[in-house]
Amino acid sequence: QSIIMSIALVIVFVFGISTAGGIEAVADHARSLPGYLTMFTTYDPTTGTEQAYPLLNIISMLAWGLGYFGMPHILLRFMAIEDEEKLTLSRRVATTWVVISLAVAVLIGVVGLGMTAAGEFDLLEGSASETIIVQIADLLSKHGVIAAILAGLILAGILASTMSTADSQLLAASSSASQNILKEVFVKDMSEKTGMVVARVTVLIIAVIAMFIARDSNSSVFQIVSFAWAGFGASFGPLVLLALFWKRSTFQGALCGMVSGGVMVFVWKYCVRPLGGAWNVYELLPAFIVAMVVLIAVSLATGEPSKE
Repeated sequence: QSIIMSIALVIVFVFGISTAGGIEAVADHARSLPGYLTMFTTYDPTTGTEQAYPLLNIISMLAWGLGYFGMPHILLRFMAIEDEEKLTLSRRVATTWVVISLAVAVLIGVVGLGMTAAGEFDLLEGSASETIIVQIADLLSKHGVIAAILAGLILAGILASTMSTADSQLLAASSSASQNILKEVFVKDMSEKTGMVVARVTVLIIAVIAMFIARDSNSSVFQIVSFAWAGFGASFGPLVLLALFWKRSTFQGALCGMVSGGVMVFVWKYCVRPLGGAWNVYELLPAFIVAMVVLIAVSLATGEPSKE
């Protein structure tokens, strides 16, 4: 999957730049937009002017990094490693891949804007802007048989990147439902066969729900992922960090931290953030802080954990 994703990104990148008129043309167009390539200002496409990008927004965006501490599909891959001596190598590979993939993703957006300026397709706005790679693949497919095959590779790359996350999320959800909830809480003597059925039904239900969400053409993948990222990060991130680095953590503290972090994501997203101004902070940051404080407070208020 990673190889196909990498090849697809390279094809998109090279074709996009050549279609937009070359690297210089893409760079010139980006530089011509006031505030587009600066750190503390941003370009407003509605007015075509440079707008301030406050420190609060920068902190809010940096808060995305906190989410990695609570991602089950990422943590499980490290937990399942066959040899702990390989953890250092895994960390380097993972970090390098994230830097490359995110940098290329941003650059594809810049290239897509250059292609729009070159008249290759209309300006993509809102959720439609997330289809830029599909649009580039469609454009490429019109340049002959070889180009059509390369376009197919790009679409396969999109599927590969989707599957690499989706399959891990589905497996994590199915195992949680069958093992952690049903078997350990409600039906302790549940057979392996029954557990397998429950896991498969869970996967099916989640897949159907995902299909209904995907039917909305106006829904933004970025917004959905952003909300899910905040939920995972705030619920499990503080727990993982304190379980590893603070031996005074207790079961009660962990439970309260998870619940408070998860609830705070919803409260901040739908009740506080709409107020705007100083409250317009990505929900992961306040929820992460609340979960951390609650976990520490409850752990200190309860008895010390057993040696086990």
